[in-house]
Amino acid sequence: MIQVTENASKKIILLKTEDGASEQAFLRVKVKRGGCSGFSYKMEFDTALTDKDKVYESNGAKVVIDDQSLLYLIGMTLDFEGGLNGKGFIFQNPNATKSCGCGSSFAV
Repeated sequence: MIQVTENASKKIILLKTEDGASEQAFLRVKVKRGGCSGFSYKMEFDTALTDKDKVYESNGAKVVIDDQSLLYLIGMTLDFEGGLNGKGFIFQNPNATKSCGCGSSFAV
């Protein structure tokens, strides 16, 4: 299960509108090799589902994760912090054993 907080959901919907993404677009979250801790998160708007995708809807936002990335993200909560000291999207990933200072890469 993947959770999306209300703050993250609002930001996803706002960015989708600003990006000019279609009404059917969803946020795709992937895990890629790389980053200072070994793996990094990648997010993009997409409209094409595959048979290997798992769809999660939370607080009005649709998030899609492929089965390979899901192995590293199961149980994750996606949050968003704005403001002067805000960090942007925050991945609260229970599978990460360590993460870098910027929060965009992790190790398992």
